[in-house]
Amino acid sequence: MRLLLIHSDFIEFEARKKTGMAEEGQPLKGFKEEALTVFCAVEAGDEDDIPGVVELAGEEIGKTADQLSVENIVLYPYAHLSSDLARPDAAVEALKMLEHLLVDIGFDVTRAPFGWYKSFRISCKGHPLSELSKTILPPEEGKKAEKKEITHEFFVLTPDGKRHDPKMFMDDSSFGCLLKKELGEPAEGGGEPIHVELMRSKELVDYEPVSDVGHLRWMPKGKLIRDLLADYVLQKVLPYGATPVETPVMYDLGDRAIFEHADKFGERQYRFKSGTRNMMLRFAACFGMFSIMRDMHISPNTLPMKMYELSTYSFRHEQKGEVIGLKRLRAFTMPDMHSLCTDMPEALQCFEEQLLMGWETGRDFGTELVGVIRCTRDFYDEHKDWVARMVKISGCPMLIEVLSARVHYWVAKVDLAAIDGQGRPIENPTVQIDVESSHRFNIRYHLDGEEVHPPILHCSPTGSVERVICAILESTARQKVPRLPTWLSPSQVRVIPVAERHLSFAEKIAADLNSRKIRADLDDRDESVGKKVREAGMDWVPYVVVVGDAEVESGRLTVTIRSKSEPNKPFKESFTLSDLVALVHADCGTMPFRPLYTPMKLSKKARYI
Repeated sequence: MRLLLIHSDFIEFEARKKTGMAEEGQPLKGFKEEALTVFCAVEAGDEDDIPGVVELAGEEIGKTADQLSVENIVLYPYAHLSSDLARPDAAVEALKMLEHLLVDIGFDVTRAPFGWYKSFRISCKGHPLSELSKTILPPEEGKKAEKKEITHEFFVLTPDGKRHDPKMFMDDSSFGCLLKKELGEPAEGGGEPIHVELMRSKELVDYEPVSDVGHLRWMPKGKLIRDLLADYVLQKVLPYGATPVETPVMYDLGDRAIFEHADKFGERQYRFKSGTRNMMLRFAACFGMFSIMRDMHISPNTLPMKMYELSTYSFRHEQKGEVIGLKRLRAFTMPDMHSLCTDMPEALQCFEEQLLMGWETGRDFGTELVGVIRCTRDFYDEHKDWVARMVKISGCPMLIEVLSARVHYWVAKVDLAAIDGQGRPIENPTVQIDVESSHRFNIRYHLDGEEVHPPILHCSPTGSVERVICAILESTARQKVPRLPTWLSPSQVRVIPVAERHLSFAEKIAADLNSRKIRADLDDRDESVGKKVREAGMDWVPYVVVVGDAEVESGRLTVTIRSKSEPNKPFKESFTLSDLVALVHADCGTMPFRPLYTPMKLSKKARYI
């Protein structure tokens, strides 16, 4: 709590206009002579222990009033003393408690109404004690008493149901790297992750110097990959029964449920004032979806209900030194699905389905995933067989972390991660069983006359789009010939004419491929064939077609296939145009398609970096 104490000849105030949080029932006008005027701002941190803060504030105010020999105290809510204000209802509660405390110890107290635009006149006496400022913090003992001593037990489960000491798996494999991080083993190496150089050299994405740290600029090729990944997730969740929505990026911390949910996340938030309202930028789509669910009429007949949003953007105020590349950002795109389930058995079934979806995304992106299941002790003791089943259906060892008590909104969750080129995890898909938010947001249905607050699953089938791209780029460090999946490659086929006389034929091929939903570009620049072929390799183009006299005469195309090539040993095959189309389509399978985001002719393509 922030206090500004003014020894006043007089103070006069009048409430002029209501805000959306205006307090009713208090006098709208006031005048006091010979008073200690206390301008007050109740802060967010005060909510940890409002009675404790009020007691300390009362002691300071009472001590000052005694020093000044005044009996009149005016409490004046003054939000401008702090940029981190408490919720309005909490602030009013604190001010009322402070008023009653001061009255009980013998002062004549006037309290100006909270949540009004007020005019005031004040005369300050102008002696050494006439202007004082105080900051009141929650009592430390009160904070310590609230903390729980949480213990963590770690072990590895294998698909055969056997339990193992994690040290048995601590090697240089992807799973071994995950275990080292989770168990606090010293990390090896350092420096800049591999993907940072790649994201710039491939002209996908770059830092934005005139924005905040961790906010990026996306070039056309990177934007194409990002959009395809968004299409991919939508294509994945729609058949699963998810219903897409779109919700705001900012929320009012004056809403108790919003404040409490945000407060669970700690300090990594963008908070700001909009007029008199304390607002925050979302760090996930929970806030908007839970608000929709709170206002819905929910029937058990419609459950499970799965709601999906591609939250562009979500915001986390990560520490500046931790923000790097695509791995840790302050603004990111999160595919976010929330499933409202009838009961815990249904939640466990949906969890299984969504876990399998997470593993599948790793296979589709060509990134090896490893996983950890976290749960509370009570949950594990009750659902031990279910946890073993999750490992069995995953088909690989998984780390199990058992917490002695619940400290988050979830009782069980799974985190799947890719491993970067330096052996460090990149968090990707997650599924969580939330048993708290339906109570906090009053999300309920009725069954047999009883109100039920159901469990909610949080699921990101892929993790943030940026981290997916990070994982894909990092995975190329383990490839002999680095490449992107063909369906994500900005250019899937490059057509290179040997000489100017072949340009017309090459252009027809490129145009024909584009008309058949294949991204094909044409290197029509006045450069040597060797240089064009080398640059196609540097651009990681999956299929490169060189057109010369033989191709023009026969109609058959000589194609270099990157996925089958070895370093310095390009793999070439001859195809008809129709065969090439069929080959590329088979390579992409059922993955989404978007056309070129850059000009078909390389001579027309701009340089961005």
